[in-house]
Amino acid sequence: MIALDETDKKILTLLQQNSKANIKEIALKIGLTQTPTYERIKRLEKANVIKKYIAVLNKEKVGLHIEVFCQVTLMVHSKELISRFERAINGMQEVVECFHVAGNYDYLLKVIVKDMNSYQFFLKNKLSVLDSVTNVQSTFVMSATKDNSILNLT
Repeated sequence: MIALDETDKKILTLLQQNSKANIKEIALKIGLTQTPTYERIKRLEKANVIKKYIAVLNKEKVGLHIEVFCQVTLMVHSKELISRFERAINGMQEVVECFHVAGNYDYLLKVIVKDMNSYQFFLKNKLSVLDSVTNVQSTFVMSATKDNSILNLT
């Protein structure tokens, strides 16, 4: 873990809110000049505190209307089977997030697709055919009450 002071936290919060903010804008908001602001951002990038910059898309506007959480149970928990499953999941573009979890199932997948036919194809032809998968429970998102990727740094 890297030590973050209050200025670093302010920079990170501003970048989470708008990754397109330029150095001048950020510097004005945190009360520093551009050079030290730029140097802090580069240090945070180099330390992998800032992993990447992305654009968050409106799923509906790009034709992706179905969001599903899949609870996946594996047959056994061997290192080889887990590795094969994770490699396969990483190759599936429908899966936008995958978490290895503890509890009643082994993995929680967040899947986003165009429509129900697309999800059925994904489930029948990609996910359920993996030799390590014994059970999949699908939970369909009706609406998002909170959809936020900004981490609280206070």
